Amino acid sequence: MKKRVFISFDYDYDNDLKNLLVGQARNDDSPFEIIDMSIKESISGDWKTNARRRIKGCDVVIVICGQHTNTASGVNAELAIAQEEAVDYFLLSGRSEGVNKKPTRAKTSDKIYRWTWDNLKALINGAR
Repeated sequence: MKKRVFISFDYDYDNDLKNLLVGQARNDDSPFEIIDMSIKESISGDWKTNARRRIKGCDVVIVICGQHTNTASGVNAELAIAQEEAVDYFLLSGRSEGVNKKPTRAKTSDKIYRWTWDNLKALINGAR
């Protein structure tokens, strides 16, 4: 059975990375399916309620980390929801150039994992 995944990413800088991950979910040997993605709406009570419902319906949240993720308020809000709801999550290194930054809501113990297909499959299945 495929894991249900919510993708959290910085809309302003990392939409291309989200598209790459969605493409990988379509691979024949993919252990996951994309259930939902970050919502580009103003962060209001309704937005957070909607995000919470979507995140709770997933098995794991993948946080794509790019060069500006530390300033992405939506990513931080989604990660906080995942932590509050005890939904499994991991941080994925988005860019090969430059420094990928953790969301400020990430724990100091949260590691940013390298994005390779084999690594992604292992991470989805709990190898972290």
